[in-house]
Amino acid sequence: MRYQRKDEYCEDSLNGLIKSYKDVLEQIGENPEREGLLKTPERVAKAMQFLTQGYFQDAKAIINSAKFHETVSEMIIVKDIEIYSMCEHHMLPFIGKAHVAYIPNGWITGLSKIARVVDVYARRLQVQERLTIQIKDAIKETLNPIGVAVVIEAKHLCMMMRGVQKQNSVTTTSAFDGEFMKNTTRSEFLKLISSDLD
Repeated sequence: MRYQRKDEYCEDSLNGLIKSYKDVLEQIGENPEREGLLKTPERVAKAMQFLTQGYFQDAKAIINSAKFHETVSEMIIVKDIEIYSMCEHHMLPFIGKAHVAYIPNGWITGLSKIARVVDVYARRLQVQERLTIQIKDAIKETLNPIGVAVVIEAKHLCMMMRGVQKQNSVTTTSAFDGEFMKNTTRSEFLKLISSDLD
């Protein structure tokens, strides 16, 4: 059998969202019965459920599902993890990338789990500052590493499309723990995430 995509939605929540988005269309002066908008409330409701699915996912359980005992003690970095999240102040997207590192203390996790942890917290209404810390804390609390580092760089559409309307500004946030509080370790991490390894 060929691959078939199957999306699942919470029907109770979906119906409430559909009604709300229909009301929004009316309040901005649109006609929700217009042909092009007939299915828009349903589409937006499904998109919103997808974009906020992180509320119903457990980042620590994801890490623990692929937790392995290893004696590795060198820095592990997963960089350039795409982030798509929504600012909780205006519910507009912010888009960027995360760089995550940890130094194991007897335990490692699957590399894809690091990216999934980023998604769990990004798929919520967020501020970039809190998102950065949540990712750090999830890794710290599940793997108990010698150190954790997270850097996020993102562009915020709430700054680009409205308000100050600055198109090229990038917001960078960071969170460090353990060994990464030392200048030498932090500098090594920052150097590695800023370089292209051939």
